[in-house]
Amino acid sequence: MDSGWFDATLAWISAHPVAAGGVIFLIAFCDAVVVLGILVPALPLLFAIGALIGLGHIDGTYAVTCAALGAFFGDGIGYWVGHRWGPQLREHWPFRRYPQLLDRGELVFRRHGIKGILIARFVGAIRAFVPAIAGMLHMPLRRYVPMSLLACFLWAGIFLAPGWIFGASYDAVAAVADRLVLVLGGLLLVLALAWAGVLYTYRWFDRHANDLLARALRWTRAHPRLGRYAAALIDPNRPESASLAILAACLLAIGWAWFALLGTVWMRGEPLALDLTVFGAMYELRNPLADRLMAGLASIGDWEVLLPVATLALGWLLWRRRWIAAAHWVAALTFGLVLTTGLAKLIDMPLPPTAHSGFGFPSVSVTMTTIAFGFFAVLIARELPGRSRVWPYMVAGLVGAVLGFARLYLGAHWLSDVVGGMLLGIVWLLVLGIAYRRHVARSFWMRPLAAIFYVSFAVAALWHAPKAVDPLLARFSVPEPAKVLEPGAWWAHDWARLPAQRRERDASRRWALDVQVAGPLEPLRGHLRSLGWRAQPQADWTATLGLLDDDAPPGLQPVLPATLGSEAEALLLRRPAGDGRLQTLRLWRAPARLSDGTPLWIGVSQTLEYQRPLSGLFGIWLPVVDDDAAFVALRRSLTGFPLRESPHPHTGAPVLRLRTDAAGSGQQP
Repeated sequence: MDSGWFDATLAWISAHPVAAGGVIFLIAFCDAVVVLGILVPALPLLFAIGALIGLGHIDGTYAVTCAALGAFFGDGIGYWVGHRWGPQLREHWPFRRYPQLLDRGELVFRRHGIKGILIARFVGAIRAFVPAIAGMLHMPLRRYVPMSLLACFLWAGIFLAPGWIFGASYDAVAAVADRLVLVLGGLLLVLALAWAGVLYTYRWFDRHANDLLARALRWTRAHPRLGRYAAALIDPNRPESASLAILAACLLAIGWAWFALLGTVWMRGEPLALDLTVFGAMYELRNPLADRLMAGLASIGDWEVLLPVATLALGWLLWRRRWIAAAHWVAALTFGLVLTTGLAKLIDMPLPPTAHSGFGFPSVSVTMTTIAFGFFAVLIARELPGRSRVWPYMVAGLVGAVLGFARLYLGAHWLSDVVGGMLLGIVWLLVLGIAYRRHVARSFWMRPLAAIFYVSFAVAALWHAPKAVDPLLARFSVPEPAKVLEPGAWWAHDWARLPAQRRERDASRRWALDVQVAGPLEPLRGHLRSLGWRAQPQADWTATLGLLDDDAPPGLQPVLPATLGSEAEALLLRRPAGDGRLQTLRLWRAPARLSDGTPLWIGVSQTLEYQRPLSGLFGIWLPVVDDDAAFVALRRSLTGFPLRESPHPHTGAPVLRLRTDAAGSGQQP
């Protein structure tokens, strides 16, 4: 939430509360108006409005009322349209364009009667059609209006609630875990886009399959010389012809996109501008809690996971004597690996700064995962009935999205590596899919094979991920700082070249960095431990979920980790400060290094207070203003170390610097 646009928007909303209500009314109105409601992305907009309510920028009752009235008047338009034209409504544009939605809405209405108005308000696309159907069937206004008002107010409250809760808890959680919130939000967004992309692409092709087949047949007749090669794919007498036409159309479109990307990357020989932008954004999101989660998710594309899954699936195909399927399965994986490895070695693309070794363009793990799950979807989808054929493709899309996002987060690849790997995998599986569908006409019982594939993948991933996390984090670690300082110059004046504050989006989290340490941390740790300080290990997911345990005393609850840029805390010390508070010292690796190799650290002293936001849903230690009490207490505790204290030239806040190395132990402040 750091952009000037967002700040300006919040300021405008705060200064114009009535106008803000008008915007909310308009969003809900457009979502409810028949047909227009299909096109308006009301859900994310209402989530954002709910977040603004939780953050205190909009009054909750006023926002719910505006949203409910907007939905009510939008439904009223639909009711009037249905009442005015009656059954003839189906013959008019745009209703004749969406007959299936009218049919589904009428089914809900006839099955549930007046309760259908309440039910339909929460059912996707038919939400905007049921009021029109109520008008078409001439429901009396005295029955329609009360139920419509009730449905609209319930809808407004329920749809604003998730954002409202998020906004109410954001300040509390984001104080120490803002990057984690953003990472999880980004992952959910990528999964939603993958889900929507696969689902709606499949449905579009499903609706237009016969039209594509007819056009292809006309093309073969108009171009007999080239058409004879395509005629083998689109014989209208074969049941598979529609599927083959869809696969061929996808192959042409995605193949063109793949070669366009390949040509761009090959010609430039360096990362694209978008690659650098995405890498920078992901680099800024690095944090300890998300690191381990993303490393575990990034490991699902390793050979330790894919190889046993592919072997078990191949073994089942061979046991059931599905020779053609087995041959295509082997070809898909073998030639996919050879082609990807060859391209990665042929194209000289510099690696991201966090990837110290490995293949470049395209990503081998992303490509092989796309091929494995994508071709398996082609293999079993033909055995499924109707629209349920989409779910194997959905699984393939979601797994690929998770893997790609996780590896981008770790800095293992550029965005073009991930997209190129996905496109190459899709192109190859489409080629194999067309070849397989042409040669196979006999169906087989796919449920055992699907169970073997997906269950073995889950087991292999759960077995491999815990062991892969630490090696992956070490492999894609944050690079050494480029800034180099002379030890004497740092002690005298160059300490002021280090940052004075954390660089955060929210001003309340730009903690003053008031401690700098040169030398190993063990002497400092041991000295403070003798004075009652306790070193807390880095809080993991188990400890974080323990925050939900309201029976645990606050003194046993962990302090959540924080980051400095992309650096995890190297040391977190805590001790009771009275009045139920804690004093802490957080130290990170400094964004500079000393020329003689002495470690350099930078940190913050804080006073924390235990709070339970969201009506006590969870407990969390949060920084509070203490008038430098923690800083003064820490300075008094550091007797025996060479110390200097000076105001930072940029902020005027005091900065304490000390040495713990043997060479500095004899120096005087």
